[in-house]
Amino acid sequence: MGVEFYRKKLDNGLTILFEKRNLPLITSSVSMKYGSEFEIENLKGVSHFIEHLVFKGTKNRCQKEISEEIEKKGGIINAFTSEEVTCFWNKLPSKHLEVGIDIASDLALNPVFDKEELEKERKVILEEIKMYHDNPQIYVIEKIKELLYEKPFGMFTAGTVETMSKIKREEVLKVYNNYSTNNMILTLIGKADFQEICEIARKIFPKTQKKVEERKIAVRNCKLIEKRKGLEQANLVLGHHAPNLKDKNRYAAEILDAILTRGMSSRLFQEIREKRGLAYAVRGILEQNKNYGHEMIYIGTVKEKVKEVKELILKEIKKLRQLDKRGLEEAKEQLIGAREVESESGEDVMLNLITEENAGNSEEYYRYEDRINQVGLEEVRKLAKLKGYSFIALVPE
Repeated sequence: MGVEFYRKKLDNGLTILFEKRNLPLITSSVSMKYGSEFEIENLKGVSHFIEHLVFKGTKNRCQKEISEEIEKKGGIINAFTSEEVTCFWNKLPSKHLEVGIDIASDLALNPVFDKEELEKERKVILEEIKMYHDNPQIYVIEKIKELLYEKPFGMFTAGTVETMSKIKREEVLKVYNNYSTNNMILTLIGKADFQEICEIARKIFPKTQKKVEERKIAVRNCKLIEKRKGLEQANLVLGHHAPNLKDKNRYAAEILDAILTRGMSSRLFQEIREKRGLAYAVRGILEQNKNYGHEMIYIGTVKEKVKEVKELILKEIKKLRQLDKRGLEEAKEQLIGAREVESESGEDVMLNLITEENAGNSEEYYRYEDRINQVGLEEVRKLAKLKGYSFIALVPE
């Protein structure tokens, strides 16, 4: 694999992932394999709510102490909620290894969910939802997911104003009760001793075991044109379903994405911005996880050119049915090089390891170059034959 990587499942059920590095820094995270994918419709946003609430205080630390213990040592602390995991992470000088693990685990294991703080944070998230709604680019990127999937999966990770206004503390506690050691991943990137990591983890994490009930993800394809006052630009997204991380064609989807949308040399950037001057922003987002995958192509253009831009996107995808060997090899080199550049970031490696572990095997991350090189022309060409797509345009009224 070319790197020093360790994976171990402890007797208490915890999975530990560790990539050893010489730089004296340590990125530590505790991830719960429970995200918005598992939520029912009337509780949509509850996982994201929990992510916020744990920072308001634990059994061991108040809100200020949580951030202070990391930041006063020069570190950074953050968290995120995805469809499949909720993650609490920090980055510190490696001499503070135990502090980093202790605080990440404290957030995951010991939140108090104070009633008063819960109500204050509810207001914060309601403003966050409104902020995303008012940002046209974020709005259409979130909205396309709603057009690609049925509810509740298709709903916004942060929930809606309606759901977030009604979630009760008792419901938060009920969802949090899904958190258990057998569904947690402790991931570390940096300079540390693996045996010491295991000893710390055995000491901190209790043995708890629960089974998380998976939800069915129902796919669909829809089209939507919305009008809004006060806009100067039309914002559009074309989205289509893609192979998930358990699908053998997952790497072919990455090649398709790279050719179409990665960087200024990509086909869509060249065709839509450089050749025709129809847009400033041309952006692609390939999202692949354990149970789903989709590609989103965002473009901002003038209202009168929405139909033309949409047709250009579909035309460029169709042209990939005749992809040649040279185009394939260039895309492979681009992806492998980009992964090498990305691997410099401990946070990016952490995220990729968590995602791969949740999908089945974290070591798949280190097989990336081989997997990309194994992709053949026909696999990419086949994916260019879209079975359907979703489309949204938010246009000036």
